[in-house]
Order: sequence, then C-alpha cells, then structure tokens
Amino acid sequence: MILAAAIVLALLMPQSTADSLAEQGLAAAQQGDGAGSARRWQQAIAMNPRHYAALFNYGVYLHRSRAEAEAAPLLDRAAAVQPGYQVHFVRGLNFQKLERREDTIRAWQAALKFQPRNLKLMQVLSVEFSQGRYFHETAAVLREALAVAPGEENLYLLAIKAYQDAGEEAEAAQLAAQAVECFPRSARAQFEYGFYLQKRGSTAPALEFLRKAMELDPRYEEPFFFYGDLLVKQSEWKPALAPLRQALAIRPEYSPASVALARALMNLGKLDEAVAELEQAAKLDPKNAQPWMMSSQIYFRMGQEEKASAAKETSVRLRRENPSVLEAAQARPFPAVR
Repeated sequence: MILAAAIVLALLMPQSTADSLAEQGLAAAQQGDGAGSARRWQQAIAMNPRHYAALFNYGVYLHRSRAEAEAAPLLDRAAAVQPGYQVHFVRGLNFQKLERREDTIRAWQAALKFQPRNLKLMQVLSVEFSQGRYFHETAAVLREALAVAPGEENLYLLAIKAYQDAGEEAEAAQLAAQAVECFPRSARAQFEYGFYLQKRGSTAPALEFLRKAMELDPRYEEPFFFYGDLLVKQSEWKPALAPLRQALAIRPEYSPASVALARALMNLGKLDEAVAELEQAAKLDPKNAQPWMMSSQIYFRMGQEEKASAAKETSVRLRRENPSVLEAAQARPFPAVR
C-alpha cells in the first residue's frame, strides 16, 4: 500500500512542479522580470514538454521580445497540445512578423474555426489574402463577413473590389446592385454600380448613377473621371471637360483623367492645352507611360514629328521599366498544405 502511494506521488510530482513553475513564470512576467519568467517557463517545459501554459506564455514572451523565429515552434507545440482561438491567433501574428504569409493565413483560418463570427479576424484575414493576390479567397472570406454583418457598407465595397480583382465580374456586379439598394446615400455604392453599368455598355443608366455619386460626394474623384471618360468615349468632347477637370482638381496626379481630358481637348482643336495637361501629368506621375503616348499622338497631329518620336520612345521605355503601372495584379490560388 505504501509502495503504491509512493508511485502515485512520483507520477504526480513532475506535473505539479511544472504547473507551479508555469505560474511562477507568469507572476514574474507580471512583475516585469522577463528573464525570470523565461527561465521558469523553460524549466516547466523541460519537466513537461506538453505543458500548454508554459509553451504558450513563453512563446508569447519571445514574440513580444521580437524573437519570432524562436517563438514559432513553441506556439506550434502549444496549438498541438490545446488548439484554440487565442493560440492560433497569436501564431498568425508571429508568422506575420516573420513575413510568412501563407502560414499566417493558415493560423488565422484555424482561429476562425473557433470563432466563426469574428468579424475583425475575417477582415484581417481578407487583407492577408489580398496582399498575397489570393483574390478568390479574399472574396470568399468577405462574403462570410457579409453574412455576419449585412449592414456594413465597407464590407460590400471590399467584397466588390475582391471580386473585381478575382475577375468574377458577375459577382461584383450583383454586390454592387445590392449595395445601391442598401446604401442609397453612399457615393461609393452609386459609383460602383455605375461602373459596372458602363462596362456592360448601358451608357445612359451608368451616367445617371455616376452623376448621383458626384452629387453625394463632390470630393470623390473617381465618379468625375469615369463620367467624363464615358462622355469622351461617346465623342461628347465639350461636356466631358468639366468633370475631368474636377477629377484632376481633387487628385492632380490622376493620369487617366489627364489623358482623357487631353483627348477631349485634342478633338476640340485645343492642341496646346492638351499638351500642357499631359506635360503636367508626366511630372506628377513620372512612371506612367500613358501621358507620353498621348503626347506622341498630339505632337504627330501638330506636325512635330521629332517630338512625337521622342515622346513615343519615352512611353515605350516607361512601359518596359514599370509594367505594373498598367498591368492589373493577377489572381493566384492559395497553396494547399504539403
């Protein structure tokens, strides 16, 4: 009987000691004794390699001490012992500091399983997906967020952008139509729906929604640009001038607006004004090839072939040096776990 009791006591002592050391480590951390807390957590882990509190708290300590590489395996071990929202969320933060985007995403996906209605986590997860160009996954997680908070206008706008980036035009258009109904006083919602209408070739309705957006927010440049640009495409040169100039007054470096304005001025015979607009655009947006290409066309029309040739050469060079200025980022699939 005495021998059996001794065996039970011997089995319980390491666990009890590890618990005590882990608690001492937490107390030391609360008193600002970082070295002391780390030492006690290390001792607790040495006694019980699966002690969740010691693994997690020591991992958090290392993360906060900017020793993220050392923290990562401890937090992974803690998550394996006792999976939960907190440990997976901290793992994601730690991976983010290590610039390990895919691991960050996987950790936060795991955290989301424990709190599937956590709107803030969905939003930060969508940002990570988007920055990695995983646009289909960005859209999917924002759809989930909309199911949780259908009254959040910003979620609609983020989801519309995500579907745009993913090339899922029908989904983006559907959300834009819903946003207009839900938020009739939102300039951005009016703009997004007008944008899709003009892409479909529905010019008159598109102009109406873009006009509403301009009225709702006179400091929002995109509706002014797209309204003016759509008029240019309809060969309505003179009516296009005012909205395009307003877009540039709001955002002077907005090169597409400068190009559209120059095209309208060119077709009105105001070639010198068109060139002046493009020269200003080239100064404010020096990596963009568009102003130079348009300048080349105008110089050619003016009979200044040498300037036209030089402007075209500059345009070609800038396209070669800065392809990302004119090319949209391409979506890619999120990698499966190997």
